[in-house]
Amino acid sequence: MARSLKSIEDASDLRHKSWCIHCSRTLHGRSTNRDHVPSQSLLSRPFPTQLPVVEICTECNVGFSLDEQYFVAFLGAVLSGSTDPELQRSEVAARTLAGNPALQARIEAAKKEYLTLGGETRILWMPDDERIKRVVVKNARGHAYYELGEPMLDDPIFVKAIPLASMTDEEREDFFSLQGISGWPEAGSRLMSRLVTGDDFEDGWIVVQRGHYRYHLDHDGGIRVRAVVAEYLATEVVWD
Repeated sequence: MARSLKSIEDASDLRHKSWCIHCSRTLHGRSTNRDHVPSQSLLSRPFPTQLPVVEICTECNVGFSLDEQYFVAFLGAVLSGSTDPELQRSEVAARTLAGNPALQARIEAAKKEYLTLGGETRILWMPDDERIKRVVVKNARGHAYYELGEPMLDDPIFVKAIPLASMTDEEREDFFSLQGISGWPEAGSRLMSRLVTGDDFEDGWIVVQRGHYRYHLDHDGGIRVRAVVAEYLATEVVWD
């Protein structure tokens, strides 16, 4: 059975809903789409009900498609250790790799094998950082907009996407050291409602789908959005 997320009414400032959060253009008179945050491709079926969605312009929604395909295919290859579609844990990664031989070859070329001192063969994957970060920022913008009602129209001052296993102990401790939600979110925002009710919170994280995606917002003089993807990739985006 699919997990059900709590449906929370948004009563934040309606004036903030006039623009596309990605390109800053007005949505009035423009073709729009309801975009899932996070992208459904990062989750597994059956999807949780009441997934967070935000309205963005159709042009931006379509424009992220190739980056999202790359993200899910690259992550799938890393998690399975192969670009073989039949070995993927993710159905989306399997379909993407099977249907796009050029992308499969590109990711395969990013796989570097090396021998350890003990003679074991290990794999190191070299991602296209810009494409990965575009998807990370896209989702972070969506989280800030959905939870706080705030369109983050400027570029972030900091973006990170790093495997948890590649962090030092100190880096992981800092990443997971959540001191609640700093600052007071706007009355009527979804995040404020969550703080009152505790809906979908687990140890300070808003859990979209266990084992697949969780995120945390910190609102203290700026906005910081952290997320954990597939319990493998740690991401962080900061706006001042």
